[in-house]
Amino acid sequence: MTDAPLTNARVLAIALPIVLSNATVPLLGIVDTGVVGQMGAAAPIGAVGIGAIILTAVYWIFGFLRMGTTGLTAQAIGAGDAREVSALLSRVLLIGLGAGALMIAGQVAIMAGGFWLSPASAEVEGLARQYVSIRVWSAPAAIALYGITGWLIAQERTRAVLVVQLWMNGLNIALDLWFVLGLGWGVPGVAIATVCAEWSGLALGLWFCRAAFQTPAWRDRLAIFDPARLKRMIAVNGDIMIRSVLLQAIFVSFLLWSGGLGDVPLAANQILMQFLQFTAYAMDGFAFAAEALVGQAVGARAAPAFRRSVILSSIWGAGICVAMALAFLLFGQAIIGILAKSDLVQAEAARYLGWMVLAPLVGCAAWMLDGIFIGATRTRDMRNMMIVSAAVYFAATPLLIIGFGNHGLWIGMLLSFVVRGATLASRYPALERSVS
Repeated sequence: MTDAPLTNARVLAIALPIVLSNATVPLLGIVDTGVVGQMGAAAPIGAVGIGAIILTAVYWIFGFLRMGTTGLTAQAIGAGDAREVSALLSRVLLIGLGAGALMIAGQVAIMAGGFWLSPASAEVEGLARQYVSIRVWSAPAAIALYGITGWLIAQERTRAVLVVQLWMNGLNIALDLWFVLGLGWGVPGVAIATVCAEWSGLALGLWFCRAAFQTPAWRDRLAIFDPARLKRMIAVNGDIMIRSVLLQAIFVSFLLWSGGLGDVPLAANQILMQFLQFTAYAMDGFAFAAEALVGQAVGARAAPAFRRSVILSSIWGAGICVAMALAFLLFGQAIIGILAKSDLVQAEAARYLGWMVLAPLVGCAAWMLDGIFIGATRTRDMRNMMIVSAAVYFAATPLLIIGFGNHGLWIGMLLSFVVRGATLASRYPALERSVS
């Protein structure tokens, strides 16, 4: 476990680079859309959008690799088990590269499933297939980077994560401009730019991990393939994957139910969902700080450090949530005006802005406790409480929609946050007792 004192400065040193890193993510999507938009046709824009969604949805399944790796690595650091820290890096690289290779091999099936779920015109589908068939070749790099990111966060090296993200997005943007606007490669140019950026990002990430490769542990087969360690890793990641699938099901069903209310409510809800996205980007940094610090304390069996990690990271997380709620209250109308040009959509979104003011406040506990439980690798509790939350959401929301329309839909969404936070909080005392 690191000897650095547990201070607010230490929490901020972990959190702020993640917040800045997240801020660069929307910029890349804007540039991707902007450069193909210069081609003067609608089909390339739709093709890049659909192709990116298909691949992102598959990559998202492997998001467990980031979360599970952070908790397990932080605990190994806290326990002073350098051999396991190196072995974990090797494991996640093998999983990432292997999963990416399977995606390349199964790209035909991936595209078939994607276009079945999201049908498009023949022109858009043809261009999107070009995009996916090129970009899928960086799948091993993209998935392996999830593991590297989690490994670096566990060591509180979030500045390295920021540098990797800035490098990848910056290179991607530069190559977008060159390949599409300069060389006229069109949609394939956007895909090639992303492939180059993601493989270079993996190379840079590995460079930041170079100290692990200077010891023999990273290639110690007995450590890497230790049955007990593998079993635990599979259990942790399996629980996180189930939890994440259920969470995604809530968001997907929310949009589907929004569509049933009409085009204008659907558009308004999609605008308002960006408010939740803004909050998540800001909260990630402090949830990640909790993952790293809590994990190290659990590994060291240091109950006072565990409690202080929880308190400090949660205070900052709560402060961010209050700040976001105030920002939405004061500037929500202006944000809606920027995101939507239609007067009808603006007026509809404004009707439900109050729920966006409440969302950070009622969701804060769920977001922070997620980070705490990930750091402690108490993923079974996370999975089970997510099951309860999803069950309440899917049982209550259709009735709420019947009674209150779109207001009922937003009540259902916020109810899922409350239930998840409350049920995880009910498991927290047992978690704290287990540390000591």
